[in-house]
Amino acid sequence: MIRLLGLDGDDTLWHSESHFAVTEESLAELLSPYADPDDLRRRMLETERRNLALFGYGVKGFTLSMIETAIEVSGGRVSVAEIQRIIDHGKGLLTHPVELLEGVSEVVDALDGRVRLVIVTKGDLFHQESKVAASGLAERVEGIEIVAEKDEATYQRVLGRYGVDAEEFLMVGNSVRSDVAPVLAIGGWAAHVPYHVTWELEVAEPDVDHDRFTALDSLRDVPALLDRLAAH
Repeated sequence: MIRLLGLDGDDTLWHSESHFAVTEESLAELLSPYADPDDLRRRMLETERRNLALFGYGVKGFTLSMIETAIEVSGGRVSVAEIQRIIDHGKGLLTHPVELLEGVSEVVDALDGRVRLVIVTKGDLFHQESKVAASGLAERVEGIEIVAEKDEATYQRVLGRYGVDAEEFLMVGNSVRSDVAPVLAIGGWAAHVPYHVTWELEVAEPDVDHDRFTALDSLRDVPALLDRLAAH
């Protein structure tokens, strides 16, 4: 039944959001003379939401949003040295080693030959390409799809490129908003594998009663899910 299996990248195959969370903690410490941590987080989230349409997803847009937030909360008093610290935090995220989540390599091995695999990940093209390359997974999957947004139209384009229908596609990822909801909307199958940190702009509640949705405890449960769907 499932001919193509999509795997999300950030926080499904490798750690990502936890690094952003650590950086935001450093930002809160840096800007503590200008704003308390809760207010800073709220202002930062508002800035990120406002900037998504301009900068898209990824570290570069996040860094620009940090700088803009620093200027706003400080009333323009943030120093050149403090802005340089923010830029350095952004560079640190861009150069952070790629760390695969536990079990990823074994799961990819277990799926090899059973189903066509494609990584579907969103964000900055250059950074995502570098993360895929560093992950060691590029040669072990059929395709890499780096997209600006994960919506219904994007998934339809991906399916068209691989010549499969929606009912033959299973997407596995940590974001209900990006990896689950749009896939179910086009008639595909989706599995949610939670990550311990979720960016607030990705938070959404799954339709747990949907007959094509599955909540998994771990990526290691994917081979068994394929078995169940094959017997469906």
